[in-house]
Amino acid sequence: MKKYIILLVIILLSNTVSASFIYLPMSHDNQKNHLKAYGIVYYGLQNGLKAKWLLNYDGGAFLIEHNDAVVNECKIRGVSYEVISDVKSQLILEEISSPSKNQEAVTLEKAPKIAVYSPKDKMPWDDAVTMVLTYAEIPFDVVYDEEVLSDKLLLYEWLHLHHEDFTGQYGRFYGAFRTAPWYIQQKKDAEALATKLGYSKVSEAKRDVSKKIRDFVIGGGFMFAMCSATDSFDIALAADGVDICEAMFDGDPSEPNYQSKIDYNKTFAFKNFELIRNPTTYEFSSIDMTRKRRINKEVDYFVLKDFSAKWDQVPTMLCQNHTQLVKGFMGQTTSFERRAIKSNVMVLGENKTNREARYIHGTKGKGLFTFYGGHDPEDYQHRVGDPKTELDLHPTSPGYRLILNNVLFPAAKKKKQKT
Repeated sequence: MKKYIILLVIILLSNTVSASFIYLPMSHDNQKNHLKAYGIVYYGLQNGLKAKWLLNYDGGAFLIEHNDAVVNECKIRGVSYEVISDVKSQLILEEISSPSKNQEAVTLEKAPKIAVYSPKDKMPWDDAVTMVLTYAEIPFDVVYDEEVLSDKLLLYEWLHLHHEDFTGQYGRFYGAFRTAPWYIQQKKDAEALATKLGYSKVSEAKRDVSKKIRDFVIGGGFMFAMCSATDSFDIALAADGVDICEAMFDGDPSEPNYQSKIDYNKTFAFKNFELIRNPTTYEFSSIDMTRKRRINKEVDYFVLKDFSAKWDQVPTMLCQNHTQLVKGFMGQTTSFERRAIKSNVMVLGENKTNREARYIHGTKGKGLFTFYGGHDPEDYQHRVGDPKTELDLHPTSPGYRLILNNVLFPAAKKKKQKT
């Protein structure tokens, strides 16, 4: 108590304290643009400034070393900020350090170099991560099969997997879209690229791409995936050496009894799942809950879980938000069957009434991965050909904040986790 009184007296009596930190509030009421605030932090780190992430404090606020260029960027980008004295920042840090508070100040050291795995001809609005990175003004490179297979992932710390089908079944769009010009063209393009890379089948090329991405994570990389990239990635790893594709996908039938040959030990997150054999069904396996959901849009929310900020910093960072209740949204892979999730994988967000996990996280080797169900956090039921989401209309989106938590957390200096 004495410490707080002394610091308070210093603040009140001193007229010469120089402003030394930029404070970015992240609560519901105090921040006008949560999404662009992450871009400000990234900008500061890029320019060699020190920063701290204040976990569970004011919605997951940030402190950045004072710099006129950062202040100017806050004004330009419409981000709420406050310039505070060194003494005031110390008072905040003292409060956070109290053992009675489930809060922590995490030092952010270096802006991670970011890659997005995506076909080069995809538009930014085809993918929520590409869209929010662009909106937040966080730079990234687009990589695809050629770059991955030639070990270009070694240049990056963070990788996002676009809504890709890593099994070589062209997104399982065959049933509804096999006569659509875009489907026919995408299939031709995928086959041409596989041939160029020395493969006779797209599924074989995607298998090796999946293994390269696996090695990136095992070696210490951070991987984030949404929608169908989540389960199709794990399926591709589990089906290594097994032909699960029917003739319309790769020119020959799948091999007999392929389900019995699936190796769940090779996956990141999922176990004991059943593959869908019917090639006209718009689904990969029993992992996804989309067809099993019985939830009305009006009550479709999921809850973010609480973790110890002082002990479990990574899951706490990944769940920073100005609300614990996040609007649900659908995708080809909407959510994950709880029984299909490995016991060493953390569930960060869940809908308990439907017993589904929406947001999960785990470790693989020296690296970390996060899987986030659904296609677009602000487009409830995104369909092929739907107009893009305008993020200027959703600058405080809790669902999009979760994506940006994942972008920023590799910058953090981490302590050993308790769980």
